[in-house]
Amino acid sequence: MSDSHNQHETAIKTPKQLIVAVVAGFLVPILIIVLLVKYVSSDNKVGAGSAGQTPDAIAARISPVANEGFTFVDASAPKTLQSGEAVYNAACAACHATGAAGSPKFGDAGAWGPRIAQGYDTVLKHAIEGIRAMPAKGGNPDLDNVEVARAVVHMANASGGKFKEPEVKAAAAADASAK
Repeated sequence: MSDSHNQHETAIKTPKQLIVAVVAGFLVPILIIVLLVKYVSSDNKVGAGSAGQTPDAIAARISPVANEGFTFVDASAPKTLQSGEAVYNAACAACHATGAAGSPKFGDAGAWGPRIAQGYDTVLKHAIEGIRAMPAKGGNPDLDNVEVARAVVHMANASGGKFKEPEVKAAAAADASAK
C-alpha cells in the first residue's frame, strides 16, 4: 500500500514561513481593529448638547408654541375686505383650480360660459348660498358678501365674463367693521 493518501501539502515549507504566518495571524486582525477604531472615532463630532445651550436654541425651546405659524388678529379691529384674487387663493382655488366635484376650472371659458350667461346676480347668489357640491361662501363663513362678490368677479372675468367689481358702500363697510 501506498502512503500517498496521508501526505498533505501546505504553503508553509520552512520554519521562517511558519513564523511569518503566525505573526501575520496576530498582527493583521489587530491592525484591522485599530484602523476601524480610528475610522469610527476620527469623525469631527460635536459633544452631545453643546449646540443646545446657544442663545438661539434656548429661545426656540422657551418660545410659546402658538408663535409658530399663527398670525394673531385683533378681533375688535375693523375688518379689512380682501381682494377677489386673495379670496380665490384662500377659499376657491382648492376646487376651482383643479375642477374638483364638477366645479368649473379657473380660466375655462367653456365651463364658465353657461354660468356667466345666467347673470351676475345668479352666480353671486350661488356663491354666497352654495349650490350642489359647493358650500356657502366656498366653505369660509367668515367671508363678507363683498369679498365673495369680488372672488366671483375675479373668476368669471378670467373666463370671459365682463362683470364689474362690486362697490363697497360706507354702510356695508360699517357693517363689516361691526362684525
